[in-house]
Amino acid sequence: MGLSPFLQTEISSNTFLLPFLVPNLYLQLSALQGTWSDVCCYSNPFFYLYPLPFPKSKLEEEKEQEEAGAGEHHHLHHSSCHECLQLENTTIESVKFASAENIPELPEDCSSTAGEKGDEWLQKGVKRINLAGKPPNILIYLGSEAAKGRFEQVKSVLRECVDAESYTIYQLHQEQVLRDPWIDNSLLLVIATEEPIPEGSHKQFMTFLSRGGKILGFSSSFTFGGVQLKHKNKLRKAVHELLVSKKDSPEVKLNLLVSGCVFEEGMKGDGSRVKVWSRLNNADKDPVIVHLTHGSSGGEAILSQAHLELDSSSMDVQTEEDFNLLKMSNSKRYEVLKEILTCLGLSCESSEIPVLTPIYLLSPDEEIHLAFLKWLEGNVDAEGLRPSSKVSLKFISSCESKVEVTPSLMPVLTEMSSFSSQHFSLETYQQHLQTKKLGKILLFTEVTTTTMNLLDGLMFELPEEMGLIAVAVRQTQGKGRGGNVWLSPVGCALSTLHISIPLHSNLGQRIPFIQHLVSLAVVEAVRSIPGYQDIELRVKWPNDIYYSDLMKLGGVLVNSTLIETTFHILIGFGFNVNNSNPTICINDLIAKFNREEGTELKALSADCLIARTVTVLERLIEVFQEKGPNGVLPLYYKYWVHSGKQVRLRSEDGPLAWIVGIDDYGYLQVHQEGKGVESVHPDGNSFDMLRNLIVPKH
Repeated sequence: MGLSPFLQTEISSNTFLLPFLVPNLYLQLSALQGTWSDVCCYSNPFFYLYPLPFPKSKLEEEKEQEEAGAGEHHHLHHSSCHECLQLENTTIESVKFASAENIPELPEDCSSTAGEKGDEWLQKGVKRINLAGKPPNILIYLGSEAAKGRFEQVKSVLRECVDAESYTIYQLHQEQVLRDPWIDNSLLLVIATEEPIPEGSHKQFMTFLSRGGKILGFSSSFTFGGVQLKHKNKLRKAVHELLVSKKDSPEVKLNLLVSGCVFEEGMKGDGSRVKVWSRLNNADKDPVIVHLTHGSSGGEAILSQAHLELDSSSMDVQTEEDFNLLKMSNSKRYEVLKEILTCLGLSCESSEIPVLTPIYLLSPDEEIHLAFLKWLEGNVDAEGLRPSSKVSLKFISSCESKVEVTPSLMPVLTEMSSFSSQHFSLETYQQHLQTKKLGKILLFTEVTTTTMNLLDGLMFELPEEMGLIAVAVRQTQGKGRGGNVWLSPVGCALSTLHISIPLHSNLGQRIPFIQHLVSLAVVEAVRSIPGYQDIELRVKWPNDIYYSDLMKLGGVLVNSTLIETTFHILIGFGFNVNNSNPTICINDLIAKFNREEGTELKALSADCLIARTVTVLERLIEVFQEKGPNGVLPLYYKYWVHSGKQVRLRSEDGPLAWIVGIDDYGYLQVHQEGKGVESVHPDGNSFDMLRNLIVPKH
């Protein structure tokens, strides 16, 4: 019995595939014992503060209110919520017309006001690479060229220049330029095609510049601001000597392939906005690299008609002499390219890929640790191997056993007394973990590929009371939503948690809600600490953790597998705790709060916050299973960033709608004038799930 082609397509492409949309889905998956991947995701020294148990839960504080309105679906805060009463008494007029939906008036979000620039406080001493506050994405545009080799070629040279732990690199396809919301979600656009730029795409690129974006042109036809190209075919596919101007040092001479075009001398427009960086060392001294600025928001472009992205292995290299010239200039080519990228605001400090390290089997509960070792005896082979299609684990007692660490085979040290780490304290984790089941068996490693793979070979057979969690200091292949990369520098809280949910339960019928609960748990883990309740940490639908509504500092990835009547769910969550790059971290927010309020709140650590997050999550799941969405939505709305916000439906120019809440299945609800309240879902773009929202057909 197999899935129909339609259902197969839906399962792979629809993030929010729900039971009420496809009634037979669960039955078929149960029969197949197949996998339903809800890739619901997701671009970081501690003093013990306050012992758990937590202060009285926000959920408990609102218990009476919830019971009184048990039959209602809460769209936003209760009108009597203490925080709401302190906010400005501003409402969204259009929502008032939806009284039939029992929507209370919407308070404005208590995030920073429009007059407070997101980076003003950064000038007070907190240094970051990404001052623009944009997601650290580099996009490569190749026009209609479909050759993967060209993308890999450009990506490879950029990877060798920029800090690999600070940026991710993606291809921007032709069809995405007008369709997807990449403009506000990228730091740098690299245009690497000689094709003419379509008018609509050129307009988008100029919009990107006007909003502070940076553009690097590799022998492209893209120009603006009066700059013109002149064709000189005799220069094409030949190596020529360039003279490159340097700010505080003599000009550099190097040999590069040239596109066959140069920039016109005597360019039109504002000369102060156009600077020549490099010329050919020929009789005409033709300009081949120019720097242009655009607008008042810091937009700038460096356009090169010299092939900075090509080396001596290029198919355009015709002679041995050209090969030798390019080889001798290779180090200078990288020097020039790094200077260009640095000028455009990127960090080119090199960082080596860390070596994979062994895993430690840890537990805050000695009894459960011994029970797990007993279980292992009957569930590994004679060599201690637990095979898996993703990562096989080899359980050994100590490091004396020589086992190589590879992406597919990792040793697990079972003797806890040998464990020590400067980045993770088992004692701190134990102090803050107050769960019945979750997070009791811990696989810890300094460096791994991705924590999402470490539990795969254990989770289906391990007794439920031995809740599994994997924690890493660094990941080399962190995973994000829709194939995105999750950057994982030191200072990030990185973990994957296993939970099991009965199919026939409140949460089992609303699996996409898990991402909301995890995001909420991260925020509540910080803001439920006495004194930290006003730290501007918030949730962004559906699965991001934000500083106010300005910058992302964490995210969630959920993978679900249905076996018979139980969902086995791997929850990957990562959030910046002590790393200011590539965006911002929780300890930055604490330092900011201390400066502004004159407080002395102490910095937090990843081990503390992972444990608190898991503890809060278990409580949220219990409340949800008992009361459904209404049990958790008041707290969720207290912390989300969307109050009083508008979105456009279907496209960048689509109709405006007000965000009013989420429905019982986790979909975003919006109010469009004249149409009442509707549930919407993302269109599948990988840049911003709040852009181009689609109203599903009923």
